[in-house]
Amino acid sequence: MTQPVIDVQNVTRELKLGNHTVHALRGVSLQIFPAEMVAIIGPSGSGKSTLLGIMGGLDSPTHGKLLIDGVDITRMNEDRLTEIRNEKIGFIFQFFNLIPTLTALENVALPIQFARQRRFNPQQRAKELLKLFGLADRAHHLPSQLSGGQQQRVAIARALANNPPLLLADEPTGNLDRESGEIVMKALQEIRETSGTTIILVTHDPGLAAQMDRTLQIVDGEVYQ
Repeated sequence: MTQPVIDVQNVTRELKLGNHTVHALRGVSLQIFPAEMVAIIGPSGSGKSTLLGIMGGLDSPTHGKLLIDGVDITRMNEDRLTEIRNEKIGFIFQFFNLIPTLTALENVALPIQFARQRRFNPQQRAKELLKLFGLADRAHHLPSQLSGGQQQRVAIARALANNPPLLLADEPTGNLDRESGEIVMKALQEIRETSGTTIILVTHDPGLAAQMDRTLQIVDGEVYQ
């Protein structure tokens, strides 16, 4: 049987707000397998981003376990978690999070330079990825010199710099026009097909969710598959 890339086991996340406890996640269990494209949908405040953050090792569950490639990361120390995030997980955010003083090439090369075991030449890998996303002629442009769609493609290239098996995207087309959003989705689909990357995408867009292999719906911290 194929081992899941993501194995969420009875995860809860409780947040303290003054004297109140908010149950952001309530006993979530799910598995996501290699090369799947999965959408997570649900109303605002339902726990989508909380679940994505736990999957990416950016947050820890109050109870339960999270396994990535069979390894329990739930109680790992921050140094080891940083290594896991850098080598196994690519992140794409709604607001791009590019470093404004670095060129597109330098932004993409950055994760490779921080990898514990460097598998790629940073400059060469960055050039290859920018070319793949149709941005070879924008390699030496700063983020402020790029359109929103171009910045998001740079952000995807950066997320793929170390060829991670898992890509997590939080509203990756939320700030883009329709044409730019379609370009980004096509790029994600091509990455899955060529590299076997597992992609988990949080979205409010039902049309976007319909393009994925399956959809997980969160309501009040509970997941419905």
